[in-house]
Amino acid sequence: MITGNDLLYLQRCISLAKEALDAGDEPFGSLLVAEDGTILFEDRNRVAGGDRTQHPEFAIARWAAANMSPEAREKATVYTSGEHCPMCAAAHGWVGLGRIVYVSSSAQLSTWLQEWNVPSAPVKALPIQDVVPGAQVEGPVLELADDIQELHRRFYQV
Repeated sequence: MITGNDLLYLQRCISLAKEALDAGDEPFGSLLVAEDGTILFEDRNRVAGGDRTQHPEFAIARWAAANMSPEAREKATVYTSGEHCPMCAAAHGWVGLGRIVYVSSSAQLSTWLQEWNVPSAPVKALPIQDVVPGAQVEGPVLELADDIQELHRRFYQV
């Protein structure tokens, strides 16, 4: 169930996605939040430099592995503007992070891109649970999805 605090964290993810867009990157932003509600790490997409692995969810997994105990990772929540790609989902699973809450799903993004005649990504979009079967996942959050769709529309200039 999505709470008021979840919505606040997701709104910060949308702000980070806008920062990414303003910097010429694809609009994705993510947070890592401790069990007590403290934001531990936040980042945005940084793929514009040519390294297509510079996703914020992947950065969160690396940071968590280096800075948190396994117990703390399991109790943390990752908030993100868009559902993890398979690479990020795998990193999340290998590191043992807890709950994932996202605004828009990979399926939604794929549908938008098809509608806008944007070529498919080189990696198949999969639901997080297809990559990490035991993951606790909540999303999409429909009341915020239009905001993310608009950022992607602006990125692809359609």
